[in-house]
Amino acid sequence: MKALRITADTLTVISVLFVFSFGLQYLLTPAAVAPSMGFAHWPTGEAAEFLSVKGARDLGSAIVLLVLLVIRERRALGWALLATALIPIGDATLILVHGGSAAMAFGVHYATAAGVIVIGLLQLAVAKRAKRAETAAA
Repeated sequence: MKALRITADTLTVISVLFVFSFGLQYLLTPAAVAPSMGFAHWPTGEAAEFLSVKGARDLGSAIVLLVLLVIRERRALGWALLATALIPIGDATLILVHGGSAAMAFGVHYATAAGVIVIGLLQLAVAKRAKRAETAAA
């Protein structure tokens, strides 16, 4: 049980740091990081301001996950991770619909979604085992 919890927590922290770093990059240097998203074309000038929305979304998502981890709400964290996986799924789908890079859509965004789903399932497994141990001890 301890190894599963450590693995789930370590992977959660790594994913939170990853998303947090992208959020900061989209807020601080959007033009530099935007091409790595995978879209064929990016808006320029004032229209590019929407990139700050992506940055705020990423930061907010990362902070919610981190708070749930810190307060040890593993069941909620697992479900939040599963719900959060919809973000890279949406990103990848939009990239493909708009003629962007299939390699980025599948190799980065869909792969990220798969990883987040695995981490969410790990957190749910940890929560379930903890609940069983609590019930058995009572």
